[in-house]
Amino acid sequence: MKNLFSIGEVSRYQNISKQTLIFYDKIDLFKPAYVDPDNGYRYYSVYQLDYLDTILIMKKIGFSLKEIREHMRQYTIDRSLIAFRGQLSVIDQKIEELKLIRSRVGQRCAQMESAMIHAQKKDAVVIENVSTSYILYRNVAKPYRLQDISIATKQCFTDAFQKKLPIFFQSGVKVPLTHILQQRYTEATLAFLPIEKTDQDPCILQLPAGTCATFYHVGDYESIGQSYQQLLAYCKQNALQIVSDSYELCINDYLTSRDENEYITKIMFYVQPADNLL
Repeated sequence: MKNLFSIGEVSRYQNISKQTLIFYDKIDLFKPAYVDPDNGYRYYSVYQLDYLDTILIMKKIGFSLKEIREHMRQYTIDRSLIAFRGQLSVIDQKIEELKLIRSRVGQRCAQMESAMIHAQKKDAVVIENVSTSYILYRNVAKPYRLQDISIATKQCFTDAFQKKLPIFFQSGVKVPLTHILQQRYTEATLAFLPIEKTDQDPCILQLPAGTCATFYHVGDYESIGQSYQQLLAYCKQNALQIVSDSYELCINDYLTSRDENEYITKIMFYVQPADNLL
């Protein structure tokens, strides 16, 4: 039709699907100038192409379709300036969120690389000085089965995402020393996520600075008992008194591998020389 573009032509010119144009019509965002009553084909005027450009640019900037529809009903330079300045704040916030996410992912990569090096030394216990850190925790329901641990971990993630808490993308558990000495190695009582210091949630626990004996367990979680036996034997042979429950950190898990044989779990006890306790 003269001076009109078919929906296919607009789709090609603007690199937008026909389905999207039909959807925009249905939500009263971008309606065709003419609809053929005989076949229902949609046609658009040349003047509408600039209008569609505005919609697509605003969408790219980050406005929702609802916001764009409301804005386009009556927009002026003053209204546009207000809207765009408001969107600058939204964009700045997203940039900060992306920076935080990037740093978390970078840290996870560094931990995985370091753990792979340590894991190659299968019998190596590492004594390290750790700094003060914080964990967001949820109690694991009795009888402390693996499925109970999984539920508590998911509660941690769900609450953290809903409250926008400054977590690291990693999970762990606390296993009481009494459980370990009774060979109940997988019966954790707390599931946790490492987190920056915050008062946004009541279930934040501070892990103090101190000396820790650590061991990297490689393989499925149910076989972790053999790694605990090696770590306990090392502490005994080197006159190290264990003064805490065990804190386990998932370095390589279901998030990064489908093969449980590649799982790496960092086991950590706080320790002191035995004669320091006399």
